Amino acid sequence: MPELPEVETVRRTVEPLIANRTITGVSVGAFSGVIGAHEVGEFTARVTGRRFLAARRRAKYLLLDLDDGTSLMVHLRMTGELAVVPHREGPLRFQHLALHLDDGTDLRYCDQRKFGRVLLLERREVRRLERRFGPEPLGPKFTAQYLAEGFARRPGKVKSVIMDQEFIAGVGNIYADEALFRARVHPGRSARGLDAHEVRALHRAIRGVLREGVERHGTTIQSFRDASGREGQNQEHLCVYGLGDRAPCPRCGWPLERTVVGGRGTSFCPRCQRMPGDARRMRLPRQREGTDGSAPSRGKAVTRD
Repeated sequence: MPELPEVETVRRTVEPLIANRTITGVSVGAFSGVIGAHEVGEFTARVTGRRFLAARRRAKYLLLDLDDGTSLMVHLRMTGELAVVPHREGPLRFQHLALHLDDGTDLRYCDQRKFGRVLLLERREVRRLERRFGPEPLGPKFTAQYLAEGFARRPGKVKSVIMDQEFIAGVGNIYADEALFRARVHPGRSARGLDAHEVRALHRAIRGVLREGVERHGTTIQSFRDASGREGQNQEHLCVYGLGDRAPCPRCGWPLERTVVGGRGTSFCPRCQRMPGDARRMRLPRQREGTDGSAPSRGKAVTRD
């Protein structure tokens, strides 16, 4: 599922293509559920003639503000994609909705699994949505002190806690695994059990992996594309996500392991991210050199958990 960096990438690429553009018509495919409970005729009448003002992001949701105070809320879920293409271009694969714009382009929504939605929300509904989530982790309200105080009130495992959208907005499975690895914190540890140094390290790591994910235009595991149809590049820089039981740790060389935390597949290094009290002696076996004298290369196969 797209996380903060992926949705932010879509926002940044779609906004300059639709800002100040007026919707001149709507085409809804066979799956009318893409627009939620609205009837197609009602939805079409309400958005036709409206002008896009801006594109915003809250947590994993994209908000496209219209000039009458309403917003189109886009939730990409697992396989949703937004694309801006010329109106003359034929239907895209898995296309369910097209908003025709006054410059001859369409804003189209495609979704193979049909889990995502494009919903027309009133201003009060947008405010209610925005209040559901915790602080944006790249914003000023997300501090190490906030993290420490939140951990003290939450008894769950640290990975599940940082993925709680009411606590921190926008962190999902990919960036949780990467942040915990960077901070050297085992994903199965109790959030309450982290000391001040570990909390500060995890705070820096969360911000770091998300910022880098945005800079690299998101992580494409299967289907993620930005509004121009480009894949992200962050998948080339993942250290542990999706690599449990199939690759060595990029930091110490120990085999990565895979477990399940909060129902989510989780990859980690048992040597770098030890559980408290784990006194096992983990000595790497001597690696066999290649014929050219170099160490064996590390595989980078990535799968979605």
